[in-house]
Amino acid sequence: MSDAKKTLRLTQVKSSIGYKKDQAATLKALGLGKIGRSIDKVDNANIRGMIFKVKHLIKVEEL
Repeated sequence: MSDAKKTLRLTQVKSSIGYKKDQAATLKALGLGKIGRSIDKVDNANIRGMIFKVKHLIKVEEL
């Protein structure tokens, strides 16, 4: 079995306008901020917690 970590592709599908400021800050910390922007992140507990906080604003795919 390889030691390669799982990677997640996060894509913003909804604006953070109208939601709490901490959710907009979480999107910014993930590297998102505009609808349609995608970023690849290593799957770990910290990233999963951030995803849970803004799960209604993003789409998550396993790579």
